[in-house]
Amino acid sequence: MSSIPARTSSTVGRLLVVLLALLVAQGGTGADAVTKAADSAAATPDRPHYDVTLRGNADGSRWTGRERVSFRNASDRPLREVYVRLWGNGVDKCGTAGTPPPVKVSHVRGGTAGPLTVNCTALRIALPKPLGHGERATVSFDVSLTVPGRNDRFGREGAFRFLGNALPVLAVHDAKGWHLDPYVPTGESFYTLASDFRVALDHPTRLKVPATGRTRTLPGGPGRSITLSVAHRVRDFAWAAGPFRTAVETSPGGVRVRSYWAPDTSATGVRLTRQDGVLAVDRFGGEFGRYPYGEIDLVMTSEFGGDMEYPGLVLLGTTDEGSAVVHEIAHQWWYGIVGNDEYGAPWLDESFAQYANARFYGWDTRDCWSEEDWPDDRAALTNSMAYWAEHRGEYHLIYTAGSCALADLERTLGAGTMARLLKRYAHDHWYGVSTTADFKKAAQSVTHSDLGPFWKQHRIR
Repeated sequence: MSSIPARTSSTVGRLLVVLLALLVAQGGTGADAVTKAADSAAATPDRPHYDVTLRGNADGSRWTGRERVSFRNASDRPLREVYVRLWGNGVDKCGTAGTPPPVKVSHVRGGTAGPLTVNCTALRIALPKPLGHGERATVSFDVSLTVPGRNDRFGREGAFRFLGNALPVLAVHDAKGWHLDPYVPTGESFYTLASDFRVALDHPTRLKVPATGRTRTLPGGPGRSITLSVAHRVRDFAWAAGPFRTAVETSPGGVRVRSYWAPDTSATGVRLTRQDGVLAVDRFGGEFGRYPYGEIDLVMTSEFGGDMEYPGLVLLGTTDEGSAVVHEIAHQWWYGIVGNDEYGAPWLDESFAQYANARFYGWDTRDCWSEEDWPDDRAALTNSMAYWAEHRGEYHLIYTAGSCALADLERTLGAGTMARLLKRYAHDHWYGVSTTADFKKAAQSVTHSDLGPFWKQHRIR
């Protein structure tokens, strides 16, 4: 997001030790115990593949069609159900009698649908039979999306429509159980596994449709076109629609950068955004690992607030001074490629993206950490969105104090060591999921100095 604004893994570790001891006492081997425990805690359903066909109305404010998702059970425990998250209902919740929620799912096949829960953002689908380890299953359903009348990531600005977090996606089950966290308007609640998408968007030809993935536009019916998008190993799928102006260029590193902007957007801001976007995608590719998706879309309007990142697509409020494009492109790595539970540990994407942003612009981060910024001892950089949602006035610390903490870590380790740490860390979690414990362990492995005092000082718990 814009640069302005349960049980821990250690507990799981102790449970594994206890399980290991029990199994050894019963004649099991240590390797068997660890493998079985790890399989039971594996994030699932994994390797999802989404096939989606949607038809948009005349102005792109309503989309209807069918979604089909196949998935695998990565856990050694039978999978008896899946949950689909309808994040687009987050703001309006279950709607009112006269105004239904903007995202509706119906005619479910491949399982039995229950009632909507978590303010109409979660749909349980009971599978017809337990799904064993490594087995695949498929569910499908009709989808209806009505773009809300607000300027938001799932919303509109003038003639332009934004469909971020609109498409239903699978929830994740891991060692903590099903992640059915509530929607938060400040920050993100999202936690998904790397997935494949094939999406066909049927729309009026006069509308341009930037979207996640590699896209091509084909002829449709009279006066209509079909934007076909294919995306591999991404965590979500988003698109926009409207009478955008467009431009395409290829970065020196070979990434196709497609720019879309509303006609009233500042020409200077568009130029700066395109310039910084091209530089950033190559810069971060060198620092964290080559951008793997081949294409990225920059969507610019004059009044969009908050800015928002999606795999291969970013939504940007753009003024004469440019936009937050560098921060949002950094999110392609920190949340997109290197995943995290954005509700449980938002610092792992926002602080890392802002640290990358600060390095890109060469900001002076010396002595930027201050204990005076923290209201009390309960406040920590590693708090979940449950805390930040109740303390919105403090949420900026994720960006300011978080980037400062990583800049201080760079000074503690040395610039070269920090660069190698981040590149190796990204490599080790490429398309996977990272945790605070993972990062602390990785950082400690590159130095002989005890980093315990550093974590304590910087409220990284």
